[in-house]
Amino acid sequence: MLEAECAALQRSSSETAEGRKPVELDQTSIGRLSRQDALQGQAMASALEARRHGRLRAIAAACARIEEEEYGWCEDCGEFIGFPRLDVDPCAVRCVSCAT
Repeated sequence: MLEAECAALQRSSSETAEGRKPVELDQTSIGRLSRQDALQGQAMASALEARRHGRLRAIAAACARIEEEEYGWCEDCGEFIGFPRLDVDPCAVRCVSCAT
């Protein structure tokens, strides 16, 4: 599940790379409001990319915990996180009690 999500995030990142490129100032072909729209779109695409990178880091950390045989155990109390929580978020590092 982690590998599939990682692949999907990487695909999505490459598909949206064009939207994150800097907006060029060309007042002959684009008006002020259109430029503002383009800048806003670029900012939103960049923010989404930052969230993707954060999720990719969480997936890499979860994969490392799997390899170290520490996956599924709460970082705070050491108890098993539980399958229902891991089904919802396979990158979870805390049990429900410690997360709240």
